[in-house]
Amino acid sequence: MSLNLEQYVSEFSAQNINGEHLLQLDGSKLKALGITSSQDRAIIKKKLKEMKASLEKARKAQEKMEKQREKLRKKEQEQLQRKSRKADKPSSDATEGSKEQ
Repeated sequence: MSLNLEQYVSEFSAQNINGEHLLQLDGSKLKALGITSSQDRAIIKKKLKEMKASLEKARKAQEKMEKQREKLRKKEQEQLQRKSRKADKPSSDATEGSKEQ
């Protein structure tokens, strides 16, 4: 509808074309849906290409954020392990010192 192609809405609805299906449409599938105008198909294909690019960009951004979170988690875990080792070390030194006395 935002592309001023309302005449195809009923056919898309009748064929249960949802967002996932929409992204898989190509020129021949659009033609099979009754979009006979090559100009209309070109408009839809251009918009689909833009949508796919946008989705890919969002997916990559999400992956980048997940990697950053994982890196942060690992760093925090390493810091906790270092603190734990430092906390254990003085107590073992104190024990050894008392044995010597």
